[in-house]
Amino acid sequence: MDLSNLFSDPGLQRLLISVALGALIGLERELSGKDPSLRTFSLISVGSCLFSLTSELVTIGSTHADPGRIAAQIVPGIGFIGAGTIFRSTRGISGLTTAALMWVTAAIGMTVGFGHIRLAVSATFMALLITFGLKFVHRVIRYFRPGYYSKDSW
Repeated sequence: MDLSNLFSDPGLQRLLISVALGALIGLERELSGKDPSLRTFSLISVGSCLFSLTSELVTIGSTHADPGRIAAQIVPGIGFIGAGTIFRSTRGISGLTTAALMWVTAAIGMTVGFGHIRLAVSATFMALLITFGLKFVHRVIRYFRPGYYSKDSW
């Protein structure tokens, strides 16, 4: 195996990009003190990317194959994993943001896998803008309406 050409492989490049984008979203969870974080989001992104790459590879040369069939199964699979992060307690429902970020991260990995890098990078930055930016908006709202939210809700 010639390692000098390893990083010139477009599939490997996509996998590395998807890991980096997933890690950025996982870093937000890490900084927020939430689980799951870096490893989980990196794995969700790279797994979705790999399924997408595989979907394309197995359909090469086939006239009746559909690359979307394997990739389409990522959506319910991540939905199942995300549902496991949502739970109800005496303080209310928690884990919705984490579940939504898992779903978005899987979509980002799929997007990279199908070769749409700019779109995936844009979506990653939008997700980060939403999570960081709206956290600031929530703090402003809580400042002006202190009795409306409980301290444990954020």
